[in-house]
Parts: sequence; C-alpha cells; structure tokens
Amino acid sequence: MDRKIRAILYGVGPLGTKIGRAIEAKGNGLQIVGAIDLTNAGKDVGEVLGIGRKLGIAITDDADSVIGRAGADVVIHATSSRLPDVLPQLAQCLRAKLDIVSSCEELSYPHYKYPELAQKLDDMARSSGVTVMGTGINPGFLMDSLPIFLTGICQQVKSVSVTRMMYSGTRRPSYQKKIGTGMSPEIFSQMIREKKITGHVGLVESIAMIASALGWRLDTIVELPVEGVLSDRQTQTWTDPSKNDKHLIVRPGQIAGLRSVAEGRLRDKPLITLEFVSHANVQNPYDSVQIDGTPSINQRIEGGVHGDSETVSIMINSIPRVIAARPGLRTMKDDLAACAA
Repeated sequence: MDRKIRAILYGVGPLGTKIGRAIEAKGNGLQIVGAIDLTNAGKDVGEVLGIGRKLGIAITDDADSVIGRAGADVVIHATSSRLPDVLPQLAQCLRAKLDIVSSCEELSYPHYKYPELAQKLDDMARSSGVTVMGTGINPGFLMDSLPIFLTGICQQVKSVSVTRMMYSGTRRPSYQKKIGTGMSPEIFSQMIREKKITGHVGLVESIAMIASALGWRLDTIVELPVEGVLSDRQTQTWTDPSKNDKHLIVRPGQIAGLRSVAEGRLRDKPLITLEFVSHANVQNPYDSVQIDGTPSINQRIEGGVHGDSETVSIMINSIPRVIAARPGLRTMKDDLAACAA
C-alpha cells in the first residue's frame, strides 16, 4: 500500500491514547481518520492525545457515523477485555468491511472459551473479505507467541512454563486499581468474591494457543484462585514510568498487587503453567520461558517488558500483516505460521 493506512481509533482511553500518540509521533505509515469513545465524545483527537495541536477530527460516541464515512482501512480497537462485551463493536466494523486489530484479551485465542463466537467472527470476516485479530504484549506475545516460537528449535517438548514477574508501581492508575494496589486484605477479598478483581485476563487463551500450536489435546485448563500479595514495606507508586507524579503510598500489610496462575493439564499433570505476578514491591522484574524438552530452554528477559508501551508497538506493527492476511479470524499463532512459511 503506497499511501498511508487510514485508521479509526475505537476506544480513546489509556491504551487508545497511547496508540494515538505513537501514530502521531512517528507516523508508522498510519493516519488517524476517525475516533470513537464514550467518555471523550465531542473533543478533538489531538486534544485528548495531549500532543499540543488539534487534528481537526472530533471524537464521537456514534460509531456508525465514523465507521461508515471515514474511508478507513483498519480499526484499532481498544475498549474491553471480554469478548462477549465487545462482540457488537467488532461485528459493526466487520459489516463495514474494515480490518480490525484489537487489544481484547479474550479475542487473542477465543476458540477454547467461546468456540461459537469465534466461528461467528470468522464467518463474518470471511464474508466481508477482511481480517480480525486480537493481540497485545500479554496475551499476544510474552506468554504465548514467544514460547511457541522458542519451541521451534525443539525436537521434543515435555512441558512449558512461563513466569511474568512485573513491577506495577509505574503502571497506569487504572491498572494499579485493577490488581488491588493499596487495598486492605479484607477489601481485596471482597472484590475477588464480587468478581470486581479477576486476576490477569488471558491466561486461559495463552494456554489454549500454546497447546494448539504444539498439537496437544489437554484434558482441562484450570485457573487457580487469585492471591493478593501483601506489602512488607512502605512503597510509593507513580502515575507513569517517568515518576514525575506520585500516585499511592502502599503501607505494610496492605495489598501490593496479585498473583495469578493457570495450568493446562493432561491426566492431572500440568503440561503448561503460566504464572503472572504483578505488584509494587517487585525489585527484580523479569519475564521467563522454561521449556522441558530436547533441547530444554531457559529464556529470561531481565527487567521484564513494559505491558503498555509494548502493547502499543505490537498492535501498530501487526496492522500491515493483518491487512495483507487472508480474510477471517486470525491469531498470533497464525501470524507465526505465516512468517515461517
């Protein structure tokens, strides 16, 4: 495509804002031609992005008016984690024959949890001649695509374990709230019971994707109860990685964050184990992939990968491949297969 790819931002919240800023800062061969958001409706996109200039594009809460008239090529979708919640939004874009790259965690590999919805999306995309894919740093890369890629040099794989040990003290305030930062243990437990805190969304999808790539038929995928991590010291958190603005003080005995674990089991034996740990007391963050096989692999990224900025990168970088891909519902596993072909 010789001209710039014309994109609609569907969701201009914390993640959508970062995506928009990245597009305007570096171009990336993309051009914003429309924006949809409930909270920021009526404002100029440039104003919400905070780039110091207006773009002459008003954000609207009327998705139909933008999708049908903006002359876009792709929708960059960043609204919610749960597939049933965003299905009407995705269907709306597919009917308008627009490719979609989405941050919806459950869209990263919906075939296990929502096979009927996955088939519906695939049918709609094929009928319209476009492609839809969910991606991000996790799920989408660290706990699924990366271990799948690493197994490519193995003659045999016996088990896969992935650990994400993440410092949360410079993540966006909404994320810190989502993992219970600063709460009392009692309030945290209540939020878990009320399902207002659910742990990391996407572990099931990542396990299902890995199993599919390896040709494993698991008996079950189990998410273990979410555990709160108690702070053993007083800790300051911040509103962003620059540490210019203080956010919370987490005191000893309060919740610093959480730990989520999921297992893919065969005959009660865990073959795939994903451990997600994120709290404000992590001092040595890292991401690791351990593969028991021939050969065995122990891959460790010291310092870990920042979830927000890298999710922006992987979504933007995926757009040309999604546009060029065959129509239908795609996953990062398909993307890896296409690259290897």
